[in-house]
Amino acid sequence: MQKNTKTDIRSLDLQGLQQHFLDMKEPAYRAKQVYQWLWEKSARSFDEMSNLSKELRKKLDEHYVINTVEISNAQFSNDRTIKNAFRLYDNNIVEGVLIPTEDRMTACVSSQVGCSLTCKFCATGYMDRKRNLNADEIYDQVVLIDKQAKQNYNVPLTNIVYMGMGEPLLNYANVLKSIERITAPDGLNMSYKRITVSTAGIAKMIKKLGDDGVKFNLALSLHAANDKKRNEIMPISEHNSLKALAEALKYYFQKTKNPVTYEYIVFNDFNDELEDAMELEKFCKHVPCKVNLIEYNPIQFADFLNADGDKIDAFANYLRSKGVNTNIRRSRGKDIDAACGQLAVKEKA
Repeated sequence: MQKNTKTDIRSLDLQGLQQHFLDMKEPAYRAKQVYQWLWEKSARSFDEMSNLSKELRKKLDEHYVINTVEISNAQFSNDRTIKNAFRLYDNNIVEGVLIPTEDRMTACVSSQVGCSLTCKFCATGYMDRKRNLNADEIYDQVVLIDKQAKQNYNVPLTNIVYMGMGEPLLNYANVLKSIERITAPDGLNMSYKRITVSTAGIAKMIKKLGDDGVKFNLALSLHAANDKKRNEIMPISEHNSLKALAEALKYYFQKTKNPVTYEYIVFNDFNDELEDAMELEKFCKHVPCKVNLIEYNPIQFADFLNADGDKIDAFANYLRSKGVNTNIRRSRGKDIDAACGQLAVKEKA
């Protein structure tokens, strides 16, 4: 006889939870109380639910589980960045980062354990994809990083970026559900405009974002604006050419009216010349956009190096001269394992 397992209570929506309570001969309004504890108050155990009777809390504990995420390791950088290795209920490890700047407090969260894409410059790209994260596991990262921000800097989170381990658009349903819970009035009640989902470029899923009329921001990890170079470092682009991505982005913008951000890591002697900037400027004409030029955090698995600072400045100045809104994102956490995937690899070693 197969052993019964407890139900992950956060996998249920409010209606589903209410039905479970009726099945347990409990009033439906109790389900709403529990739902509030789970998503508004971020309860990590049934014992915390103080307006429920001890008897009901015991019954919940017998039938349900809250699969909480725990901080396994945290590294503190001199620039105030905090890099976390999060341990999941099944002992898998993912990463999340708190990135403080003068005007914002940003959480960078993961969407998958490992990654099925094999981007040559990314430590996560050298790991196998083990599974997608559930919506509540993404939500928990935000809650824990927000707590870190308040405890260490006395400031709550202002922004969330889905730029950690994994490709968010290959975990589409759970990513969107996590954003729904993070932005919902009966959740964390954060603004959609403070959330950015970054993709390596899955054209058909970018179109789906348009069809679903999403309100959050979209970033595309571009890193090269010609197919030959992009294929060298991002094998995904063999099936998602720049032409296909441009078409998908136009469709997305037509549906949502949201401008797009292009993330462009500037690698030494690879994509840092004026010719590369000219190609990028041409690609920027497809939809309203801005460009983030990013300094590279080298990893042990790859030979890529960060471009010279003067090259990055010249690159930015060219784009700005052509009217492209361009920011330079300086590398953070150089004194810790800040590159995506580095800390998770260590934790699993």
